[in-house]
This record gives sequence, C-alpha cells and structure tokens, in this order.
Amino acid sequence: MSDPTPQTAKPRIRDVLRQPRMLAILLLGGASGLPNPLSEATMQAWLTDLGISNTRIGLLMYVALPYLLKPLWAPLLDRYSLPWLGRRRGWILTFQLLLAASIASLATFSGEHQLTGIALALLVLVFLSASQDVVIDAYRTDVARPAERGLAAAATNLGYRALSYGSLSVALIVADHAGWRAAFLTLAGAMALTSLATLWAPEPDDPRGRQLPSLADSVLIPLRELFGAPGAIALVLLIICYKIGDAFALKFFTAFMMHTGFTKTEIGLVVKAVLTTGSIIGAMLGGLWMIRLGLRRAMLMFAIVQAVTNLGYLLLASVGKSYAVMVGAVALDALASGMGNIASVALMMALCDKRFSAFQYAVLSMVALLPRYTLGGPAGWLADNGGWSVYYWTSFALALPGIALVLLMRRRIDTLDASQNEVRA
Repeated sequence: MSDPTPQTAKPRIRDVLRQPRMLAILLLGGASGLPNPLSEATMQAWLTDLGISNTRIGLLMYVALPYLLKPLWAPLLDRYSLPWLGRRRGWILTFQLLLAASIASLATFSGEHQLTGIALALLVLVFLSASQDVVIDAYRTDVARPAERGLAAAATNLGYRALSYGSLSVALIVADHAGWRAAFLTLAGAMALTSLATLWAPEPDDPRGRQLPSLADSVLIPLRELFGAPGAIALVLLIICYKIGDAFALKFFTAFMMHTGFTKTEIGLVVKAVLTTGSIIGAMLGGLWMIRLGLRRAMLMFAIVQAVTNLGYLLLASVGKSYAVMVGAVALDALASGMGNIASVALMMALCDKRFSAFQYAVLSMVALLPRYTLGGPAGWLADNGGWSVYYWTSFALALPGIALVLLMRRRIDTLDASQNEVRA
C-alpha cells in the first residue's frame, strides 16, 4: 500500500467550533438521546408503578431490539427522500413528530390489563427512535468534514447524554409529583421542540446526482464497499476489538460496585454521577485532541489509556469500599471510555460513503455493539468463577488486540483520515 496523501494543515479548534453545523450536530444528538430511556430506565420505573412483575418487565425489554436491527431498513432511508427539507432533514423531522405522538400515546395506558397495548406502543416508539438515529448518524457523517469528525462525535455524545439523562430525570420527577400521564406529555412536548433544531440545521449536499441508485444497489454497493475493499475486513475487526475490553469491564459494573460494598443509593447518586460526568468530559477532550492528533494517533493513544484505566478497578477490588479509590477509578475509566467512543465513531464515519452513509453507519454501529450484546454470559461466568481480579485483568487483555490492530492498520487509517470522502467512482 502506498503512503497516504499528505494531510493539509489542521484547522484551528475555535474555527471548527464556530461552524453552525457543529451546533446542529449537538442539538440533533440531543434529539437522538431524548427517547432512549423510554425503553430502559423510564420504562422500568413506569411499569413497576403499574404493578407489572419484574419477569414481565424483563421480557418487555426486548422491545429495544430495533436499535440493533436498524440496518434492515436503513437502505430505504438512503435511497428515498421525502418532498420537504432535503434528503436527511425531511426524514429526521418526520420521525421527530411521529416520536412526539408516540410518546404522548403512552399517557393513555393505566394498568397491567393493557400490557399488550403497552408492548406494541413501546415497540413502535423504539422503531421510530432507531430510525431517527439512523438518519441523524448519516447527517453527522455527511455534514462533518474529515478534520471535524472527532469533534462532531463529541458534540453528538454530549447532546445525546445530556438529553438522555435529562429526559429520565424529568420523567421521574414529574411522575412523582403529577403522575405518569403528565410525565409522558411533558416528554412528548420536548420531543416536538427538537424539530426546531432540524428546521434550522443546514442540509448536507446530496452527492448522488440525478441518477439515483436502485434499492438493490443501495444495499449491494455499500456492502461491497465495506467488506470487499482491500483491508476492509481488518478494519471491521478493529471496530469490534477497539472497545471490547472497555465493554467487558463495564458489563458487570453495577454488580461489582455492590459486591465491593456500595449501596444502590450510592451507586445511583454518586457512582453513576462520576461515570456520566467523566464520560462527557472524556468525549469533549477526545474530540478536541483528535483535531490536533489526527485519527490514527488519537485511536492509538485512546486505546492504550482505555486498557490501562481498566486496571484501576483492581485496586478498588483489593481495598474494598473506598470513596476516594472509587472516584479515581471510575473517573479515569470514564474519561478513557469517552475518548475511545469518539475515536470509534470517527473511524466509522471515515469508512462511510456519503451516498450510503445511513446504511453503512447502521451496519458498522451494529458491528461495534456486538461485544455489548454478547459478552454477558462469559463475563458473568468469569466474575463468579474467577473473581474480580481475574475479571479486570481479562478486560485489560481483551483491549490489547485493538491496540495491535491500530498499529497494523496505521497506513490504512491515515489514508482514511486524509480522504475527503468524495463520491467514489
């Protein structure tokens, strides 16, 4: 493989931050995060109040599967446009308004006898939320320039987490004082307001020209580009391995904290607050540093830091319950995890062709999430049979292949980072 094309001078951070598209990416990231807790923590609290058993709540959690299956319909969102606001914003606005109506519909349910209706309503809501995610991911990929990918990923992360946790807090507080009907109507109104960001956001150019690909081509061409190019399989393997150590370390995070002696209240109020704050700061630092470091150096540095900070939990497991050690271990790990997320997202953005970015990014994000959805069994067995020290040494070992793959694929990563991602012939 030849040496990558030399990169132009790195833009100044303040010049990137001034771009309206950065604010648009931040706001749309918030719109993506707002409905997410409705299929997780908010749903659990609501259904518990309705008197539904934990067993049934556990089964209802499968309504979240559309988040993993979204590549199945992403090609439709690449191929077809709606007759308003352009190829990306037209779909985003439509899904936002449908999501607002879907959230409001939850206010009509009031008891366990309506469980089937609740399940269907939540399934529709998750489908709409996953579809919105597909188009917002594509929008970010299309509108961000190569040097801006890290900061664009950071802006999405900040907006997503802020409104995700904010919507959960608002739902619980309003439900506690005014009931769940008021809580859902409040969230529906907030979801509708996110459409203002979509109306204001700049529409990215459509690189497809007048000759649009067929629906079959919208599936076959992007798959061939992702998996058929030289080195593509290794890059996909890198996406899987890059966060696998981190995913393993966090898989039984709450159980580890409880076994260490922290109460559920301490975990909810203190540990989770440190984790959330650290991950947001890490994402912002990762986005800013990536502008200066470039994709390959950032990926390597963040991967090493992710692996090393997993070992902080070994100290906590050794000393037992200690607020100082817990805050240090969780904060450093969250910082590293946030930076690693930015590098992973930036790599996936770089791999996408703007003609098919909705489908390609959906496929890559599904690949990236495979460790999160498949490590539960092995992680639980190791925690029970090997203890927490072996568990976290294993998380460190699992991070090493990702570091090695960054080194092995350094030329290819540099080429991706230098590319302006124009339409491919």
